[in-house]
Amino acid sequence: MPHLINSNGYSSLIERLNRFPQGAPPSELLAKILALLFTDKEAELVSRLPIRPFTAGMAAQLWGMREVEAFRMLEGLADRALMLDSVQQDGEKIYVLPPPIAGFFDFSLMRARPDIDQKALSELLYQYLNMEEDFVRSLFIEGKTRLGRIMVGEDEIAPANVTRVLNYERASEVIKGAWKIGVGTCYCRQKMHHVGRACAASMEMCMTFNTVADPLIRHGHAREIDRVECLDLLQQAREQNLLQFAENAQGGVSFICNCCGCCCEAMIAARKFSNLKPVHTSNFVAGLRLDLCSGCGRCIDACPVEAVSLVSANDAQHHWMRKCVQDSERCLGCGICARVCRSGALFLVPRAERVITPVDGAHRVVLMAIERDKLQHLIWDNQALFSHRAMAAILGVILRLPPVKQALASSQLGSRYLHAMIQRKADIAVRPIIQRY
Repeated sequence: MPHLINSNGYSSLIERLNRFPQGAPPSELLAKILALLFTDKEAELVSRLPIRPFTAGMAAQLWGMREVEAFRMLEGLADRALMLDSVQQDGEKIYVLPPPIAGFFDFSLMRARPDIDQKALSELLYQYLNMEEDFVRSLFIEGKTRLGRIMVGEDEIAPANVTRVLNYERASEVIKGAWKIGVGTCYCRQKMHHVGRACAASMEMCMTFNTVADPLIRHGHAREIDRVECLDLLQQAREQNLLQFAENAQGGVSFICNCCGCCCEAMIAARKFSNLKPVHTSNFVAGLRLDLCSGCGRCIDACPVEAVSLVSANDAQHHWMRKCVQDSERCLGCGICARVCRSGALFLVPRAERVITPVDGAHRVVLMAIERDKLQHLIWDNQALFSHRAMAAILGVILRLPPVKQALASSQLGSRYLHAMIQRKADIAVRPIIQRY
């Protein structure tokens, strides 16, 4: 598979993927991964699709073919989890190309399937994610708004702090509020299994919800479950000391991963680039009472990001004794250390400053696009097909942002209309103040 990156189809698709806010840095490894998932013709056709949702008719227009042919092509891609589809109330199907992560990279390993060489794919993904690092840096480090966030261990919250935990911070509440739930094989552990590095944690732990779960279930890539079974899986995950890593949004959360520290790409990134905060923490952090610490080391084995360690207690009479040291800067606030601590030395306390979570997925995507200088791709991508409703949704998000983010958005788009809208909003905001004087 030499020089695939020079192939028109794969190079065009890489360019298309790199328009997503999190990006997909070009490399020969990425081209090889795409070659296992798409034919060269498919890659070239998919590269022409817009970032926003579209219909088979729109795809047919872009591809220069009959709508029935475009429909068959899109259905084939959806059957292989390379495309997500949803059925509208009028019966028309809407399609969207998911990003690589959380997206078609994950979906390709969410069940055993004969149409993909999953071992070869896993080996390539492992190299692309763990050796080249460009993709992981692009996914987890660029900008300030992250793809995912840590959900706090609900059972480890002291009664005095229970009221400080909002519903969107509780995995159980996300599950209870979902209208469709699917579960599949953990992409990270499946990948590590194929490269001989998987741990013993349960495999069927990848939870998807609502508009993402629905197509994955319909096309056989996830198993549909109800809230009761999902809550039971959540409890099993906690008993295995897996932490919950969710989409970084308050509403419409599309996934919750139950992560181990050894296989999960987000946790590996959190350890490797801890000073750059690659994932959003919970609104809690571990506290420590040294006088209660027995030095057993259970917390060290359980912490997924090496935020606790043991050092000498410097006791001349008991030279073998050790004590725990907790690193608040690395701590994710998941509560696993408090869960396994038998002496009560570790516990969760609220962070001094709350972590801000985007309102929904659209809010997060716009923030990520602004911070990574890619907002223009959301608005002007195949602009001839852009609907007024989609434009209004993006502008609505921008107009709710803080002034600094609005200024960045305005400068990236170079839009007089957007600049005028922002200025008008500012004038309306200060008018009552001026009228007082």
